Amino acid sequence: MALSKRKISGFCWNFLLVILFADSCRGFYLPGSYMHTYSTKDAIYAKVNSLTSIETELPFSYYSLPYCKPTGGIKKSAENLGELLMGDQIDNSPYQFRMNVNESLYLCTTSPLSVHEVKLLKQRTHDLYQVNMILDSLPVMRIAIQNGVNIQWTGFPIGYTPPNSNDDYIINHLKFKVLVHEYEGSGVQIIGTGEEGMGVISEADKTKASGFEIVGFEVVPCSVRYDPEVMAKLHMYDNISSVNCPLELDESQIIREQERISFTYEVEFVKSNIRWPSRWDAYLRMEGSRVHWFSILNSLMVITFLAGIVFVIFLRTVRRDLTSYEELDKEAQAQMNEELSGWKLVVGDVFREPNHSKLLCVMIGDGVQITGMALVTIVFAALGFMSPASRGMLLTGMIILYLFLGIAAGYVAVRLWRTLKGTTAGWKSLSWSVACFFPGIVFVILTALNFILWGSKSTSAIPISLYFVLLSLWFCISVPLTLVGGYLGTQAEDIQYPVRTNQIPREIPGRKYPSWLLILGAGTLPFGTLFIELFFILSSIWLGRFYYVFGFLLIVLLLLIIICAEVSVVLTYMHLCVEDWQWWWNAFFASGSVALYVFLYSINYLVFDLQSLSGPVSAILYLGYSMIMAVAVMLSTGTISFITSFYFVHYLFSSVKID
Repeated sequence: MALSKRKISGFCWNFLLVILFADSCRGFYLPGSYMHTYSTKDAIYAKVNSLTSIETELPFSYYSLPYCKPTGGIKKSAENLGELLMGDQIDNSPYQFRMNVNESLYLCTTSPLSVHEVKLLKQRTHDLYQVNMILDSLPVMRIAIQNGVNIQWTGFPIGYTPPNSNDDYIINHLKFKVLVHEYEGSGVQIIGTGEEGMGVISEADKTKASGFEIVGFEVVPCSVRYDPEVMAKLHMYDNISSVNCPLELDESQIIREQERISFTYEVEFVKSNIRWPSRWDAYLRMEGSRVHWFSILNSLMVITFLAGIVFVIFLRTVRRDLTSYEELDKEAQAQMNEELSGWKLVVGDVFREPNHSKLLCVMIGDGVQITGMALVTIVFAALGFMSPASRGMLLTGMIILYLFLGIAAGYVAVRLWRTLKGTTAGWKSLSWSVACFFPGIVFVILTALNFILWGSKSTSAIPISLYFVLLSLWFCISVPLTLVGGYLGTQAEDIQYPVRTNQIPREIPGRKYPSWLLILGAGTLPFGTLFIELFFILSSIWLGRFYYVFGFLLIVLLLLIIICAEVSVVLTYMHLCVEDWQWWWNAFFASGSVALYVFLYSINYLVFDLQSLSGPVSAILYLGYSMIMAVAVMLSTGTISFITSFYFVHYLFSSVKID
């Protein structure tokens, strides 16, 4: 009794401390990495990422062009697996600032430009390549005014070509504006990072220290013609006079042979009311947000309405058949069996093993793996664990999840194999096939694309060392876990069929319409839930926009799963009603056919929305990545469709006893 009272008393004290702590602190959302507070005159170092272009989609190293290099040499930042696969190459840069110190500085003057350097600069300028800089995990932002509207861009151009001119001009002077928020106190404890991350700031710690947080990073790029003889006498980081961006081309720096280019920059620190947790708002604000919201909501309502109607009609039809059949006595049932039509006639063939059963099991196993990976990743992203500041984290998380979900893929595939074959013989071969089918397709496509990227000397080319890392992860983690899952599948309980299968297969009567036509028609309904979000996803990948509406994406994914399940059940029932007992592959492709529409939509996006994409190399890269996406969508939606139909058919024929 005394021990119980002591426990209650301890709980009350802990609860009281929590209440007091909550009263003395306040929480807010931290979308990104850990907050870094700077003191006045603290050194701040900017980094540079790969040069990117929506014209070619081929990233290149920043130092592939004749830019100024840091005094200590080029040093690559630590990159995760996702960053390497996306082609990010983050290096240090000579651009460095001092907190709250406004200054104009000289960097360097290049040697006379060679023919190769001029050709490269002109080519990158014509291809609209952008320089991407990073300060305290924030990408640099450029604000342009078009038709009186402020348009925000990340990065700034390498150079520009004026209208009605054959000359190109390089950006060699940068006017940086760093927005800072003054903060008092150092008692910041990070509870989480991401969209819903929360920092707890103690009021009692505010008197301990003060500092400044970087909440914005903007740039105004300029082209300024300097006297190279005068500038060459200066040393790196010498102070110079502030420069206004020239409006006349005669005062801008032209790109031509034997020209020496001087690089300078100036920085201005501006105090801002933007809090550190809100500093990503400017980047995550999507264009056409109202259209995005209304389109998504409209799609959800229409698809839910249609699915509800189809599902209600289907339930009424099946229940009427079952009820009328069960109300008959045995003699009437026996007489009715002789006059039966529709799905009841295929009772002896409905569970007959399908053609290419091993391939079906392999695709179902991989589909489970991909669906689980997508669902868990989007849930974590919607909860805020995938921050835009953590570059490559989303792709890295997807790869790790896919590797460890191999155990689920092996289990489902082998258990389905046992159900179809009635034996566990060959489960090891099946598990190996599951572990190698989809990764093998991705590996072949990526290798072919990688040869193209190697030939173009792009930073998105996967280095040989990363190939070995990926192969090691594949064969040291994914394959063993798939084999473990396969073994667990051999030990699982058998799925017993409710009816016996006849020795001689029943002839399938002819139909007015081929089954593939129904399958293609069925794929349009899942595509209706997907295509709006697909537009925003493609825009984020190929147009360099931030995609951060994972809450909507989660809703769309859940709705897609429901629609795939309902469409597959209806289509399977339609096939059974016309005495077509070969429903297995039809059920898979009932929703798996949406992949065809996804790929066709990707081609449509390439033709009409990526008109700036130039060259066959860029088009091949785009189509290769779109093919990988389409195969993944097919396996995922097909698996949802098949599993639903399997349990529907099992339930349907176990509800009526037909001898």
